Amino acid sequence: MTDTFTPPTRFAVPGRIAAGDGAAGRWQTATLTEIRRETPRAATFRFAVPGWAGHLPGQHLLLRLTAADGYTAQRHYSLASAPDDSGDIELTLDHVEDGEVSGWFHGEARLGDRVEVRGPLSGFFAWPGDRAALLIGAGSGVVPLMSMVRHHRARGLSVPLRLLVSARGPEDLIYAREYGAETTPVFTRTAPPGVPVGRITAAHVAPLVDAAPEGGWEAYVCGSNAFAEHASRLLVAAGQPVDRIRIERFG
Repeated sequence: MTDTFTPPTRFAVPGRIAAGDGAAGRWQTATLTEIRRETPRAATFRFAVPGWAGHLPGQHLLLRLTAADGYTAQRHYSLASAPDDSGDIELTLDHVEDGEVSGWFHGEARLGDRVEVRGPLSGFFAWPGDRAALLIGAGSGVVPLMSMVRHHRARGLSVPLRLLVSARGPEDLIYAREYGAETTPVFTRTAPPGVPVGRITAAHVAPLVDAAPEGGWEAYVCGSNAFAEHASRLLVAAGQPVDRIRIERFG
């Protein structure tokens, strides 16, 4: 392994990705229709967007809040929902300390509230479902990966898909009720009896890379800067081709 590999990467921060043409490039009204608690600090927010153009798993959108005095705040958020034609989309948001937008969602948002969204944006991290996917995420980095898992299930896709997801403990594991045989959770601080505690290591990653299906994996990594760096280095050390690692990072 070298110290200078540079897998393709996208930072999940405003300003890096431009909106496309057509419906994806226009602001649309999104009405909040459901709130589901995922963990003590994360919740899923479901919106009705009648003009939604559809999306691919792994894409994101730009969300805008406008206050009564005209002040606006914008943030990029990954889409958690699988693509369908319902016109509904879901976002899963952590409650960030002193977070302007996440604070509003977790403290003030009510059913029927309206926000503006623009998207979907970026095809870099998208997974069309046409190739085997190895997904590695930590914390809220699992959100775009869950869109892929849901898409895989909803369409009954036959291509292999595996997910490694890291959380501090079982109570912090977003979407815990939805995981199946495709998912291996890893807990870094507390774990159920008999389950080891620690970071994702080569012992988790190397067997998956070694057992890659014919044609190999397309690897998707999402999480904090430190996690993305750690996970991508494990993949390269295990033999995953650098040009088949896609990274989305934040923080």
